[in-house]
Amino acid sequence: MELSKRKFIKNTLLSSVFFLSACKTRFYSIKKNGEGFSTSKITNKKGDPMIELPQLPYAKNALAPHISENTINFHYGKHHQAYVTNLNNLIAGTDLEGKSLEEIIKISAADKTKAGIFNNAAQVWNHTFYWNSMKPNGGGKPSADLLKIIEADFGSFEDFVKEFKNAGTTQFGSGWAWLVLENGKLKVTKTGNAETPLTTNAKPLMTMDVWEHAYYLDFQNARPSYIDTFLVHLVNWDFVAKNLK
Repeated sequence: MELSKRKFIKNTLLSSVFFLSACKTRFYSIKKNGEGFSTSKITNKKGDPMIELPQLPYAKNALAPHISENTINFHYGKHHQAYVTNLNNLIAGTDLEGKSLEEIIKISAADKTKAGIFNNAAQVWNHTFYWNSMKPNGGGKPSADLLKIIEADFGSFEDFVKEFKNAGTTQFGSGWAWLVLENGKLKVTKTGNAETPLTTNAKPLMTMDVWEHAYYLDFQNARPSYIDTFLVHLVNWDFVAKNLK
């Protein structure tokens, strides 16, 4: 009996080591996706890449006190992760399995039968773009070169701020406020739910999440205060400038 017990424990340990080793080989290295941030991928049983939750570009407490670690734990760790998990489950065994996130978004956007896939894929992308649209000690005015472009296209930096605040405040229910480049000119726009500029001719430069889960734990129902904080303390203007290139 003792020998059998030892043999069972030994076999279990060996199986665990083999499983962990196999899982480790499924990870791809992080690569650029062409929109200014990094995503990484894992593979399914066939070796096709799956969508993985990208790493945050900063520590979970780095945006405090403006956005708390508690909010990040729920928003990133729960909501964003859920979109990734749902998406992988939805595309498993379909013709979308193995395609890039951007391809999945554009294909599913054009097919109303794939609305669930689009919603989850777009939310994965939008959230990743949102995390990179912020940084610790961000906000305020951008560098001189970017500031000149903003002033030329909006009239003044203050006019840009007014338009961006209005987009975020007047987006009814859940959605996003965006700074985009369209036809060679900067423009503020807004989208509902999971909608994203990726399905239009506009190039996204920066976004602000106005779903309640983005701010409710820190600001309760005071969305305008959250928007002010985003602009004054959090906007990553370096990310915007990089996306303009």
